[in-house]
Amino acid sequence: MRRVLVLRPQPGASATVGRAREHGLDPLAVPLFEVEPVAWSAPDPARFDGLLLTSANAVRHGGEQLERLRGLSVYAVGETTTVAARAAGFGVGAVGDAGVDRLLASVAPDLKLLHLCGADRRQPQQPPQEITPVVVYRSAPIESPDLSSASGSIALIHSPRAGRRFAELVRDKGSIAVVAISDTAADAAGSGWQSTHVADEPSDEALLALAARLCNNPDPK
Repeated sequence: MRRVLVLRPQPGASATVGRAREHGLDPLAVPLFEVEPVAWSAPDPARFDGLLLTSANAVRHGGEQLERLRGLSVYAVGETTTVAARAAGFGVGAVGDAGVDRLLASVAPDLKLLHLCGADRRQPQQPPQEITPVVVYRSAPIESPDLSSASGSIALIHSPRAGRRFAELVRDKGSIAVVAISDTAADAAGSGWQSTHVADEPSDEALLALAARLCNNPDPK
């Protein structure tokens, strides 16, 4: 069986490895980035109707400034983000499991949302809500990650930034199959790979299901 490289930062990498094993895959975590907090000040919560959280990292690294925002309802993308928000004492008003754009399309258009986000992020596409982004964390590149097992593998690309960095670091691109969480992530990885595939929806589960199909069929439909 082909090895599956999990390139996302910890602790997400370990979570994906666990899910990959449930799919019968042979995963190896090789994070390309390390998530770290960024100094920030919480704005006046009275200006907003809720918090938009697209990553659990915003809660993990938000620090003591989160306390000021505890009364705002959370609009969360993904189960992991939802669990982190609830564990931190936030109430969750809505959850989306297929990306931020679908979540925003499902909630009231007149909301004013504070988006606690990372320094490198994808902007929502023409959201009907008024969204104010505040950076609370960033992903710093890990120097010289051990990619000695990359040759012949299936590489899971969770973000455009990971796609670009992976393409810069590996040499034997022609033996590696790229499985990307979105078209944008696949485009960032560029060309020259053995094959490139995009998950049906932007979720970890869809990414792993595609990787599993690829292990059993070199040209999954």
